[in-house]
Amino acid sequence: MATTLDARFILIVDDNPTNLSVLSEALSNAGFRFRIAVDGESAIAQAERNQPELILLDVQMPGIDGFETCRRLKANPVTQNIPVIFTTALADTDSKTQGFSLGAVDYIPKPFAQEEVLARVRVHLQLKRLTESLEQQVSVRTADLQKAQVQMVQQEKLSTLGELIAGVAHEINNPINFIANNIPPLEEYIAGVTEIFQLYQQEYPSPTAKITTAIKNLDLEFALEDIPKILYSLKLGTEQIESLSESLRTFSRSDSDVKVFADLHKGLDITLMILQHRLKARGDRPRIEVIKSYGTLPEVNCYAGQMNQVFMNILANAIDALDEAIKLNKLSNPILQIQIATEIDADGWVVIRITDNGIGIPESVKPRLFEPLFTTKPVGKGTGLGLSIASQIVVEKHNGTLEVNSQLGRGSEFTIKIPIIST
Repeated sequence: MATTLDARFILIVDDNPTNLSVLSEALSNAGFRFRIAVDGESAIAQAERNQPELILLDVQMPGIDGFETCRRLKANPVTQNIPVIFTTALADTDSKTQGFSLGAVDYIPKPFAQEEVLARVRVHLQLKRLTESLEQQVSVRTADLQKAQVQMVQQEKLSTLGELIAGVAHEINNPINFIANNIPPLEEYIAGVTEIFQLYQQEYPSPTAKITTAIKNLDLEFALEDIPKILYSLKLGTEQIESLSESLRTFSRSDSDVKVFADLHKGLDITLMILQHRLKARGDRPRIEVIKSYGTLPEVNCYAGQMNQVFMNILANAIDALDEAIKLNKLSNPILQIQIATEIDADGWVVIRITDNGIGIPESVKPRLFEPLFTTKPVGKGTGLGLSIASQIVVEKHNGTLEVNSQLGRGSEFTIKIPIIST
């Protein structure tokens, strides 16, 4: 009966030729692959080099005995999960207790009964395979759960941010529309009143002393010249606020279910505008200079609102890195800079590079940078979801790539690549 399921093998450790012969014959007849070691040292070396599926370990051997061999195997991360079955003539309770305390899974007494050896081997191989299968399922389920958690947080953040910004934009619109709609009639009224003043001056060139004093106190001539300028400033201001409101609505638009052709440069500019307050000088920290090197990009078929969130997360992290560099006095350049460059690469993909000259990322952190819930920020200042969500949006939603290149103390560069039309 061939019970072996794969190319893995069983390691027999025994210095007695008779025992080796009996165990080898039993395993071979049952279809198991096996290897042999005659002492504890060589068994450990073999197990480290090529991990067996199970070890049959004699207790009484020259050199280090089976108990010490087992202890070393279980202390080594490479071999600690290999099941160990002791094969021994020592049947006393103390010996069995010592073996189990060292991590052995079973005992097979000598002299061997082949049927018992095979039965115990099969049971523990099955248990090991079931354990491995369960661990794999748990790992997959955990990864799926983390992915679902990130998606839920992403959707919640997008929804909350969208509602907040859309609400602010709506509240701005009401008073701005009121002001904008009342400026034209106000201009007409002021023009009419000005004309009446001028007619009065023509018809009554010699006003009374009281009126003359009032005109002098007001500086009527200057006021009549300045009022149109004030109205013009009001018109410019309302137009700028209307543009800001439109930008906020564009940034937060709900397009999670449908891809649209969007201008990514506009998304970057809107994101920078929203972060403008963080770019300004404050306290001892100078202003952060943003250098834009935009190439010629076509409109890109994407989830525009989600791409804006990617820009927001990466740019906000860049500002955090510059703030941290100032705080720790580890800035390589006294001028704080964020550089944004865009281009179409040789494969026809859109490439966006966001670079800062901040504190940089340690090598030990880089492999975990896009993991859900991983953060190097203090408690309360980071959720560990920003870059994870950004990676998910770029990689899974747009079939693109998000990579980081960083040198500690010199800054970081995040490179986003997405196809112009993604499926």
